[in-house]
Amino acid sequence: MRALRLHGVNDMRLHEEPDPRPGDGELLVTVTAVGLCGSDRHWLVEGGIGDAVLERPLVLGHEFAGVVAAGPRAGERVALDPAVPCGRCAVCAAGMEHLCPELAFAGHGATDGALRSSLAWSERLAHRVPDRLSDAEAALLEPLGVALHALDLGKVGRGTTAGVFGCGPIGLLVVQALRAAGAEIVVATDPLAHRTLVAAACGATHAVHPGELSGVALPGGLGVDVAFETAGEDGALADAIAAVRPGGRVVLVGIPDGDRTSFVASAARRKGLTLLLSRRMEPADLPRAIRLAESGDVDLASLVGERHPLSDWQNAFVALVERRSLKVVVEPQAAHAEGP
Repeated sequence: MRALRLHGVNDMRLHEEPDPRPGDGELLVTVTAVGLCGSDRHWLVEGGIGDAVLERPLVLGHEFAGVVAAGPRAGERVALDPAVPCGRCAVCAAGMEHLCPELAFAGHGATDGALRSSLAWSERLAHRVPDRLSDAEAALLEPLGVALHALDLGKVGRGTTAGVFGCGPIGLLVVQALRAAGAEIVVATDPLAHRTLVAAACGATHAVHPGELSGVALPGGLGVDVAFETAGEDGALADAIAAVRPGGRVVLVGIPDGDRTSFVASAARRKGLTLLLSRRMEPADLPRAIRLAESGDVDLASLVGERHPLSDWQNAFVALVERRSLKVVVEPQAAHAEGP
């Protein structure tokens, strides 16, 4: 099989490797689509993410879908949960498997991800993909699960007013999920014009450049109920704090460069804000994402900006690093690059 491995900062190489052999409780999956994520960008340009650093050549990719290659489920299209908790520690026993300190995560640390022709993965983490969803859409189910987890932290319900600061794929999925949940007003900002245009199409009631935020009339003159920082930038967090009402909530979803986030403490303290940090998704969120996408309440196809075969990985990662489109999807079984 072919596998794309990160050897160091900006050093990726395509290898021919033996086919994987599934162990007990695992499925052999032919990988059909992998979404490239901002965290993959961190691994490429920084050689790590947070306190996790590259220890050996690593296969990236944690947003993935495929087809079961053998066994009773052979031929079934599946979306894979990339997080494998230990299931034994006190954190797992408390129902917080996504925070498991021993959790293995695809494309992170010592666990190879999905930028390869096939992989072996836990059968219990493989969820059937409805026929109405394409392979590229199925690769976006994991980030949709991340968006849903963020909404849960923000206590979003019908009539909620919200702000989304950063309109990359996660931010755009948060916008769509907010509208599907019944949010009344959704303010979205991004410095890239093509992203604000998509945010408006995704249901944002106000989609503007961050410099134009002061011109937006916030609900009740006080601000939104909850703000989502989805850019990993201090400027976006500052805007989120400024836009949320006194007593409101700010959910930090973005991953910052250099593993540091800063904000003006008085601006948040004087409003008595609750700051919440969102980590990935919970185990139930991927099935929720599948149901939401199948219902048509969230449009995943509109977020697929580019599709590349694995052999064209250079252009795929250039698109990711330059943020020149929305979601970049790599298709390991494809022979030629295609449009969205």
